[in-house]
Amino acid sequence: MKNNIWTEIGNTPVDFGMLASLFPECKCKYNKISALEKKDNLLRLKQGLFAPHPNCSGQLLSTELIANHLYGPSYISLQYALRFYGLIPERVYTVTSMTIKHSRIFYNSLARFEYVHIDEKAFPIGIRAVTMDDATFLIASPEKALCDLIADISHLNLRYKNEILIWLEEDIRFDMDELFHFDTNILREYAKVGKKKGMINQLIKIIEQ
Repeated sequence: MKNNIWTEIGNTPVDFGMLASLFPECKCKYNKISALEKKDNLLRLKQGLFAPHPNCSGQLLSTELIANHLYGPSYISLQYALRFYGLIPERVYTVTSMTIKHSRIFYNSLARFEYVHIDEKAFPIGIRAVTMDDATFLIASPEKALCDLIADISHLNLRYKNEILIWLEEDIRFDMDELFHFDTNILREYAKVGKKKGMINQLIKIIEQ
């Protein structure tokens, strides 16, 4: 494959059909793509989905962009998003996302990708497009990421303000200074259609007190 074609694809994941269309002269597309993998020109992300190797494209791969393409519709959220914004101190080794499809986990040479189901009504609330290192991907706003985390922890159902504060400050070591800059309109939208309505409403009261 010519270098300018690699550059054109850049760091965007591509499926088998798109790759095969680039080699109309080849009778066995599977062998061609397999050979490109062995030469480290292509990275296999999952069955039928690939990404050009940075040595060929000249662009760094974005795990966030790959997460959007690996299983969708989806957006980055939960612990990975909170860490992305610097709201929790612990490193996160799994790229966590929300999806309206069934929950899934994928592994490849880049990372572990986990997808958690969310209701369609709650899905579009508080999503933003972020551009970083020549890649644009969908990620939850800080407010949405925290709502998603609260909803995802099945045993978490705190009723009182002091319980919520202890969970934020001690259990997940949340940046409380940033919490009080949260857009409560996003939290209210989520509380209308998402899980843990009572806890989200108590969180709003904490922020607005």
